[in-house]
Amino acid sequence: MLDSRLRGNERFIEQLSALVRAAPGRTFFAGIHYHRGDEPRRLRLLAELGARMNVPLVAVNDVSYHVPERRPLVDVLTCIREKCTLRQAGLKLAVNAERHLKPAAEMARLFKNFPEAIARTIDIAEACRFSLDELKYEYPDEPVPEGKTAQQHLEDLTWAGAQERYPQDRYPEGIPADVKDRLVEELALIARLDYARYFLTVHDVVSFARHQEKEILCQGRGSAANSAVCYCLGITSVNPEKSNLLFARFISENRGEPPDIYVDFEHERREEVIQYIYNRYGRHRAAICATVIHYRPRSAIREVGKVLGLSEDVTGALAGTVWGSWGDGLPDDHIRQAGLDPENPLIRSAVLLANDLIGFPRHLSQHVGGFILTRRRLDETVPIANGAMKDRTFIEWDKDDIDELGIMKVDVLALGMLTCIRKAFDLMRLHGERDVADMADLPPDDPAVYAMLQKADTIGVFQIESRAQMNMLPRLKPDKFYDLVIEVAIVRPGPIQGDMVHPYLRRKQGLDRTWAFEKPSPEHGPADELEQVLGKTLGVPLFQEQAMQLAITAAHFTPSEADGLRRAMATFKNAGKMDLYRDKMVGGMTARGYPAEFAERCFKQIEGFGAYGFPESHAASFAKLVWVSAWLKRHHPAAFACALLNAQPMGFYAPAQIVRDAREHGVEVRPVDVEYSEWDCTLEPGENGLALRLGFRQIGGVAEGWARQLIDARGEGFGDFDTLVRRSGLTRAQLQRLAEADAFRSLGLDRRRALWDSQAVAGSAAPVPLIAEAPGPEVELALPDMALSEHVVADYQTTRLSLKGHPMAFLRADFAAERAVSCARTAELKDADPATCAGVVLVRQRPGAGVVCFMTIEDETGVANLVVMPKVFERYRKVVMGARLVMAVGRIQRSPEGVVHIMVHRLVDRSAALYRLAEPELPLLAPSPASQVRGPVHAAHPRNVRVLPKSRDFH
Repeated sequence: MLDSRLRGNERFIEQLSALVRAAPGRTFFAGIHYHRGDEPRRLRLLAELGARMNVPLVAVNDVSYHVPERRPLVDVLTCIREKCTLRQAGLKLAVNAERHLKPAAEMARLFKNFPEAIARTIDIAEACRFSLDELKYEYPDEPVPEGKTAQQHLEDLTWAGAQERYPQDRYPEGIPADVKDRLVEELALIARLDYARYFLTVHDVVSFARHQEKEILCQGRGSAANSAVCYCLGITSVNPEKSNLLFARFISENRGEPPDIYVDFEHERREEVIQYIYNRYGRHRAAICATVIHYRPRSAIREVGKVLGLSEDVTGALAGTVWGSWGDGLPDDHIRQAGLDPENPLIRSAVLLANDLIGFPRHLSQHVGGFILTRRRLDETVPIANGAMKDRTFIEWDKDDIDELGIMKVDVLALGMLTCIRKAFDLMRLHGERDVADMADLPPDDPAVYAMLQKADTIGVFQIESRAQMNMLPRLKPDKFYDLVIEVAIVRPGPIQGDMVHPYLRRKQGLDRTWAFEKPSPEHGPADELEQVLGKTLGVPLFQEQAMQLAITAAHFTPSEADGLRRAMATFKNAGKMDLYRDKMVGGMTARGYPAEFAERCFKQIEGFGAYGFPESHAASFAKLVWVSAWLKRHHPAAFACALLNAQPMGFYAPAQIVRDAREHGVEVRPVDVEYSEWDCTLEPGENGLALRLGFRQIGGVAEGWARQLIDARGEGFGDFDTLVRRSGLTRAQLQRLAEADAFRSLGLDRRRALWDSQAVAGSAAPVPLIAEAPGPEVELALPDMALSEHVVADYQTTRLSLKGHPMAFLRADFAAERAVSCARTAELKDADPATCAGVVLVRQRPGAGVVCFMTIEDETGVANLVVMPKVFERYRKVVMGARLVMAVGRIQRSPEGVVHIMVHRLVDRSAALYRLAEPELPLLAPSPASQVRGPVHAAHPRNVRVLPKSRDFH
C-alpha cells in the first residue's frame, strides 16, 4: 500500500536514502500540520515511510510569525520577495494564518495521533546545548623577524618610529620624557593582554598604504589608535603631546575586549587596501563582516505601496513626508500635507503595514570595512559568501556578533576628506607651493588659521562646515588644538540634549567662574577629584571617557559597571539602558557627600550620550583633519578648492558653493573648456597666483572615457571646431553635451552657436563634413543672443554652478517689490528687527531628535540662516522639505558674537520663479533675423533642433 502511494516519488526516495547514509540517526521528517484537511493521511504516510527508512517523524510548526494578526504583513513580505503585487500573488501566499507560534497543548492536540513525534521534538530541543563560548578564535600570527617575539618586534618598531616622530633637530633632548613614560606603560599593557599581533597587523596595513609607490593617505582613530604607540607606528597623526587620552580606558585588563582601532583611507583608493588584505591572508582566512539592513520609513512605504498596487507618484508623495532616514511612522497630518486622504482604505492599509514593517531586517549586506582575520580557516567557524561587489567576500555574522564573541576586527574605512587632502598635497607639490609628505609634517599651531576659524570661515573644512558648527565657532573662539577637539564633539545632539553647551561656553568666555565643582566632604574623598576628571572641559563631561571616569571616581563604579555605562552610551541602539545606571550613580555620589541635585545634574548631562555619545579619542582624530583642512584653506585656497571638487561627492556643500567660496577668497576660477580642461579640475598660472580651471567631471552626463578621448586628441590644441570633430571622433550627442555646458568659448563659439554646429555631426563616431554639398539655395541664418539669465540657468543645468551669475540676481526686483532684502542685508540688521529674505535652499538640518529645523538659503549676495521652530515646521512642513527657493518672514536673532539667524514665522515656496528662468522666450536654436551668422549654411542644416533640458536642479 505504501509503495503505491509513493509511486512517482522515486527521485525523492533516492535523495532521502543518500541523506540517511550521510547522517545516520540524525535525519528526521518535519511533520507540519497545515490545516488543509488531509493532515492525518499525509502525516501517517510520512510516519510509515520514516519507520521503513529510519527517518523518524518530528512535530514542528513552520513558524513565520508569532501571532495570527501578523499574517497580512507576512503576505506583504512574500510579495516583496517574489516581486509581485497582492493581486498577482495567488498561490505564492499561505492559505491560512496558522504559521504562528502555538502553545504546547495545541501542538499536542494537533499531533495526538503521533505522540512519539512530540517526544522527539522535546528530545532534539534538549539536545541543543550549544554556547558561543565553545567557539575558539585565534588571531593570525604576524610575520616576525627570526629570533624575536611579536612583542619584541612591536617594541622595536615603536621605538624606531619614536625616533622619526621626534627628530634630533626639533627635539635636541630626544623623545620627550612624558612620551617615553607613556610608551613604556602602553607597551607593557599590550604585552600583558597579548595584543602585539593585532597592533602589528594594523601597522602592516598602514605601511602598505604609506609605501612610497602607493602613498595612500590614512588616519587612525579610536581610543586605542590615539595612543603614543600608534603615533610612533604611523597609524595616527595625533601627537600624544597634544592630547591627554588614557589608553587604558578602552584597552583594559578588566575586560576581555579587543582593542578599538579604526583606520580611514582615501575613499577613492580604499579598495586597494582591501584587496591587499585579502591577498595577504587569503580568502579562507580573511573576510569582511556583515551588517543587517533594516526597513526605514521611506523604504517601507515604497515597498508596501508597490505590493498594494499604489502608483509611484502616490508612494513617492508618502515617502516624501518622512524627514531623513528614520522615524516612527506616517502621521495623518503629514499624509494630508502630501495631498492624500489618510482615511482612504488603501492608503490607510499601506501606512499601517509600513509602520509594522519599520525596523524589520531587509537584507544582509557588507560592513563598511570591518575585517575578520584568523589563524586557521575562517569557513570552519562561519560561512563565507561572495559579495555583490567584484572580489569581495564576507561572513554572515554582523558587527554585534563579532563583539559578543570577542573577535578582533580590523576596521578599514573610507573618508572623502583624506582623498581631498591627498589631492591638495599633490597639487601643491606639482605647482611648487610646498612639499608635504604627511599630515604630521604641518605646523601644529598657526594664529592665521585660528583667526579664520574664529570668523567661521569654514566652507569645505572637515567636520566644522555645517551651519551649527559655524554658529559655534565665533562663540568658542578656538585658539589651540584642544579647542578643535571640543568643537568637533560639542555640536552634537548628546551635549545639546544634556545641557552641556551653554555652561561650557559661559566658562570658556569667562562669564561663569564658579565651575560648579561641588566638593565632597573631606572624609569621603579628595576635594579635587572632579577637577582631575573634568578640568580640561571646564567641569562639563563632554566625552564618553569622562563619563566613565566620573562614574568610577565620584560614584565608585567598578570597572565592569563603568564598562556597562560606556556600552549604554556607545550607540543609539542601547539608548533605553541608561536608566539602569541612574540609581547606582546618583546614589553612589550622594553617599560620598555630593549634593543630590549636583549628582542628578551630572547624570542628566551624560544621559545625552545614551543616543549620541562621542568618544574623545575620535574627536581628537577628527580634530587633526579639521586642522589640516583648515590650514590648506587658509594658506592654499586654490589647491584646496580644486581638491574638494575633485573629491566629490563629499562634504556638506555642492560644487557651486565651493567655487563661490574660492572666488571670495581671491581664487580666479575659469570655466570648462575643450582646449584647456582635463577630466579633473586643475590649477593654472593666473594673474594673482594660481587659477582654478574646472574639469570635464563638472559636466553632468560626460563620461570619463570619452572626455579622455578628447584630451588625448587635443595635442597642442584644436584651433577650430572642425579640427576638434575630425581629431576627437566624438559623436553628435557628446559634442552637444559639451556645447550645452558652453565649453567651446576658446574656439570662438558661444553655447548657442556650438549647439548649432554640433547638429551637423553624424550621430555615429565617424564625423562628416560640416558644410555638405546639397541641393537647394544657401541661406543666411541668424541665431539670437542668449540672455544672461538663460546662460546662468543652462550653466546650473549642465555643470551645477555658474561663473556668470546667480539665479537670484534675475529675481531681485520681484522680491524687492515684496520688501524682501538680500541675504547680505540680513547680516546688518539689529536684533529683533523684522526681516523678509529669499534664496535658493542649500541645506536643511534637524539635528538629534529633530526639534528645531535649520535651513541655509543663498542669493547673489551670500547666505542666510533660518531657524524653523517645531510649530512653524509643522505648519510649513511641505515647504521646508520640498521647496527649492523659499521666501522667509521672521525676526532677526543676533548673538553678542555677531552670529545672525532669522527666526522664521512664515515660509513661502517660490520655486516656480526658478522654473520660469529655465523657460526662455525664444527656443535655444530658433532662427532670427536679428543678427547674421558668419558664412553660408545650408537650409537643411541641421534638421532636429534641440533645446536645453528644463532641469529643476539649481543647486
